[in-house]
Amino acid sequence: MIYSIYKPVGWTSFDVVKKIKSITKEKKVGHAGTLDPFAEGVLIIGTGKDTKKLSDISSSTKSYRAILKLGESTETLDNEGPITNTMSIPAFNKDKLEKVLISFKGDYIQTPPMYSAKRVNGVRLYKLARQNIEVPREPIHVNISGITLNKILDKEIDFSVTCSKGTYIRVLGQDIAIKLGTIGYLTKLLRITVGPYEVNDSTSIKNFEEKWKSIDR
Repeated sequence: MIYSIYKPVGWTSFDVVKKIKSITKEKKVGHAGTLDPFAEGVLIIGTGKDTKKLSDISSSTKSYRAILKLGESTETLDNEGPITNTMSIPAFNKDKLEKVLISFKGDYIQTPPMYSAKRVNGVRLYKLARQNIEVPREPIHVNISGITLNKILDKEIDFSVTCSKGTYIRVLGQDIAIKLGTIGYLTKLLRITVGPYEVNDSTSIKNFEEKWKSIDR
């Protein structure tokens, strides 16, 4: 089966896989695209024979809503890590910010962050990062098909983005801050869609478990 689960903040994608495995007693359970622990929203879970469908689902276009805090940076590019630097925030208005956001539309080259699940020589980068080891990473080509400003908050930017598989929204946030002449990190990240799957149709882990237990098998 394929399930659209709402991943809560604080859970890793593997935590969700492990929980669904425990509930369903399925031997094979996987997910279609990692969500960082600080992030929440749509996580597609496949069980049994349907785990074969996860690769295609993972390749789907995804959309997010993010909050970017300006003037500070962290090691992890999100609120999971300690603040490592501070910087003044140059004056900007809505028009300038929208022009900066639109400049990322189309093909876009990113360098994967050290705090990520990407493997280099068989080792996940976050494991090296936790040992204070930084290694060269090959830039990746991604595509931003849509990016819009929702609102400007106090030292924060609320924006939405639609993008290709493999896009690091944390890196996008950092790059937006740099283009504005400062630094920044994400304080919130919500995955709204994965292909045809939408966040409003996702089921919480609690509801999934309750519904599963209520069905006679």
